[in-house]
Amino acid sequence: MQDYILYLNTELMKRLTKSVDRKIFGVCGGLGEYFDIDPTLLRIAFLVALIIFGSGLLLYLILALVMPDR
Repeated sequence: MQDYILYLNTELMKRLTKSVDRKIFGVCGGLGEYFDIDPTLLRIAFLVALIIFGSGLLLYLILALVMPDR
């Protein structure tokens, strides 16, 4: 029973942090770990947002400044 409670507590305490799987700042790796998505897909999404909308770089830099390190 305690293992189950510990598991639930760990899942509830999930935090959005930068990843150690870094390419530049660890933003996409951290988002991938948090949402359980492949970081490569997020990197492609940021690149597409940069090319099409021009906002990908700004959003990435804001997240790089706001997200805490592990």
